[in-house]
Amino acid sequence: MPVDENEIHNHVKDKVILITGGAGSIGSQIVSELLRYPVKAIRVFDSDEYSLYRLRKKLDDDRVRFLVGSILDKERLEVAGQNTDIIIHTAAVKNIEISEFNPLETIDINVNGLMNLIKMSMRNKPEKFLNISTDKAAEATTLYGSTKNLGEKLTTWAGQHITNTKFATARFGNVMETRGNVFELWNEEKAQEKPLSVTHPDMERYFFSVKEAANFALSCIPKMNEGEIFVPKMKLFKIIDLAKKISDNYEIIGKRKGEKIIEILMTDEEMSRAKVEEDRWIINPN
Repeated sequence: MPVDENEIHNHVKDKVILITGGAGSIGSQIVSELLRYPVKAIRVFDSDEYSLYRLRKKLDDDRVRFLVGSILDKERLEVAGQNTDIIIHTAAVKNIEISEFNPLETIDINVNGLMNLIKMSMRNKPEKFLNISTDKAAEATTLYGSTKNLGEKLTTWAGQHITNTKFATARFGNVMETRGNVFELWNEEKAQEKPLSVTHPDMERYFFSVKEAANFALSCIPKMNEGEIFVPKMKLFKIIDLAKKISDNYEIIGKRKGEKIIEILMTDEEMSRAKVEEDRWIINPN
C-alpha cells in the first residue's frame, strides 16, 4: 500500500507524538516507522512493562521515551499528554474471547479509556488525535466490536465539536503479525503436530501486514479534519485457504460466540457517504 512519505514528513516534522499501547504489535511498528522521519520526540505509553523493556532494547534512538501507565489513570495520562502535538491511540483489549469473559474491564479500557484521552486532549490541545479501530466495529456482533464502534462514535463526536484538535479514526481489518492472531496459533499447532484450528470452512477475513497497517495509520494524519473514518482497501482471504498454505492437516472447530462468517470493512450506509480514493475510503460524519 503506497504512502506519500513527503506528506507524512511535513506533518510529523519536529512534533512530539504520544502513542498509547505503543509497545504492542501495531503501536511498536508505528514507532519504528515514525523514527524514519524527523520527529522531535515519541512517547511510548503502555501498561506492559516487559514489552516496553523489549522495545527499548530493540530501538536505539534518544528521541523515544518509554512511559509505564494505564489509560484509566487520568493523572498519568495528563503527564504523558503535556505538550504533545499528535496522539495515536492503539491501546485496547482486543482478544474476542477474553473480552467476552471480561466485559467490565473491556468496556472500561476500550470506552472509558478513550474518553479519558479525549478529555485530556481537550485540556492539552494537541493538533491531532488518531484513534485506531477495527472492521469488527462495522455491524458489530461481539463485545469487542461494540466497544470499538462506540470508540469510533466518540472520536467522530470529538472531531465535530472540539475545535482545537482534529480527531479521526483509522479502521482496518486483521494484521498478520499481531500477537495472539490465528497465524501464531497455527504455527504453535503445527510445531506440536496438531491439526490447525479453523472455525468454519467459509470464514473470510481482510488481512494486511503490520508495516502496511502502521504506514496507513500515518498516512491518515495529513488527511484528518473533523472526525472521519479512514478505511484502507484491503484484500479478502478465505481462512481455510490460508491454513492450507501452512498444513493440509486441519480441523473445523466451530464458530466462536458472535463471530461472523465474513467481516465487512464498512456498512452499506457508510459506503453511501464515503469518499473513494485510490487506496482508501473516507467515511465522512453524518
